[in-house]
Amino acid sequence: MSWPQHGGNRAWGAAIAGCSPAEILDFSASLNPLGPPESVLQALGKALAEPDPVAISRYPDPEYLQLRTRLAEHWAIDPDWVFVGNGAAELLTWAARDAQGREVWLPKPAFGDYERALRGAGAVIKPFGYPFPDEQGSLALAKVLQQCSSGPTGRILWLNNPHNPSGGLRSRPEILELLPQFQQVMVDEAFMDFLSGDVPGVTCNPEPPRDPVDPHTAAAPRSQTLIPDLAAHPNTVVIRSLTKFYTLPGLRIGFAVGHPDHWRRWQLWRDPWSVNGLASVAVEAALADESFRQRTLAWLPVAREHLRKGLQALPGWDPWPSQTNFVLVRCPSSATQIQRALLQRHRILVRDCRSFPELGDWYLRIGLRTLPEQEQLLSACREILENG
Repeated sequence: MSWPQHGGNRAWGAAIAGCSPAEILDFSASLNPLGPPESVLQALGKALAEPDPVAISRYPDPEYLQLRTRLAEHWAIDPDWVFVGNGAAELLTWAARDAQGREVWLPKPAFGDYERALRGAGAVIKPFGYPFPDEQGSLALAKVLQQCSSGPTGRILWLNNPHNPSGGLRSRPEILELLPQFQQVMVDEAFMDFLSGDVPGVTCNPEPPRDPVDPHTAAAPRSQTLIPDLAAHPNTVVIRSLTKFYTLPGLRIGFAVGHPDHWRRWQLWRDPWSVNGLASVAVEAALADESFRQRTLAWLPVAREHLRKGLQALPGWDPWPSQTNFVLVRCPSSATQIQRALLQRHRILVRDCRSFPELGDWYLRIGLRTLPEQEQLLSACREILENG
């Protein structure tokens, strides 16, 4: 079985562990372990129990007006500025096609699907080093990009915030400073849901707002999404995932926000009905479940600090600061060997970083899970260190 380029491949892990996929404890996929929300499961059950289950017995509305309107209400924007897709992966494909044959500035290391989409579209990738926290963490992206030629003609910038794989956060003012320097900008905010101030006007963290936010050590009580700024920056598209926070990866649903001119092009390229009816039902229920959101945001910092401190206590392990639901950790020896040992001895799957070649064989990216499950992982890591 070939090596997986994404997390969550339990079948691959089970083949190494010699067990069934159901027996794998999966830390490789950065999904919310508290989900899916019960409200979503009930909504799906109700939709399927109808005498005429229209969610599967009829074609979806090709314009997805009801779904786009619900997302627009959540973000206080015009539905015409919302474009839904079959997960963020589909939306990245159309954003890349917008960059066909042009120069795209891409921070490295980066999520592997960016290169997949950009190379497939014939874009010219111009990589630059993302300033990590242990490499002058205060270094601004604007300084990194000073090597750019003057003027935005033809240039495109792709970013993700919070950053994958480091988990670091760049402040909203810092990114806003970059937008006029490029003709087009794509910002992937797949993990932004896990910040307490993500929804404009909603603050779950009682700490007083600080602006600018320290991108690597501070909590983010104020919304850091660029969605409220897009009217002033029509060159920019924000892509969001709806599967990670609500634990719905099997339904494949994401959305993009930007000027409607982008969607006029994207709509010409895409397949019809790319979002299925059950995904639409799930999203509407999930967005209405504020209780689940609050419970997740209360659980998250406790679980993240528990995992970070536990990893830090392991001799030679160096976890990086994170604002997300995963922790990047530098290992004292081969990360892929540790990964294999965890599978073969403990049936625990963690994500290696081979899809981020700049990191080499030194890093693991570990998703948060419940505290007992994290204790199980930490105990397994200690056993491997002690027994080799």
